[in-house]
Amino acid sequence: MPKTAGIILIGNEILSGKIADANAAYLCRALRALGVDVRRISVIPDEVETIAAEIAAHSRDHDVVFSSGGVGPTHDDVTIEGAARALGVAVVRHPALVALLSQYYGDKLTDAHLKMAEVPEGAELIGGESLRFPTILMRNVYILPGVPEIFRQKFEAIRERFRDQPFHLKNVFVRLAEGSLADYLNGLLRDFPALLLGSYPEFSNPEYRVKVTLESRDPTYLEEALDALLARLPGDAVVKVT
Repeated sequence: MPKTAGIILIGNEILSGKIADANAAYLCRALRALGVDVRRISVIPDEVETIAAEIAAHSRDHDVVFSSGGVGPTHDDVTIEGAARALGVAVVRHPALVALLSQYYGDKLTDAHLKMAEVPEGAELIGGESLRFPTILMRNVYILPGVPEIFRQKFEAIRERFRDQPFHLKNVFVRLAEGSLADYLNGLLRDFPALLLGSYPEFSNPEYRVKVTLESRDPTYLEEALDALLARLPGDAVVKVT
């Protein structure tokens, strides 16, 4: 059974529009390429109880969970506390993280810095071989920072843990409007019920009117579905296939 994933974006700054999230779109693309099926994305505030409830639900419902944000040294960084509460454990300082912070800050180390050494009790540290600071893993929950550059670095360091049977994708760009295209797509799904089929109108591109996406984990099945669609569409309807 392919892996499923949930993504939790944590931060008042996202909900208020102060910051535009970049992590969910990046992670969805990366997980899709690895063959992981993202089933839910949540955006929630910096509130311990809300974080706890969301992590508990995601952890129960998905194979893997990724949180983004709320893991720094300031007052609103409460993701660790929320994760610990969700999983029924205490918050503790991890000796390895204390040592890393002590080495980095030296005499300037403060209690605020040491907040970044806090983890849910029983958590693992992973992916630290190529990075200064490892990722915290608690059961099936990967706790990642909100800063996009660091988020990506941390995910890239652990991405091979999630590799599964990948999705294969074909894009068909057509001149037909969606209303005219619908019967062709419905017929295709009747013949290829396992196909993941998408239809996305484009109103500003002079070359095509709809982008159709066909996806499957089975490349042969995908090619057969693509051939069937191309054979059924009017000859001048297709602009390009990628």
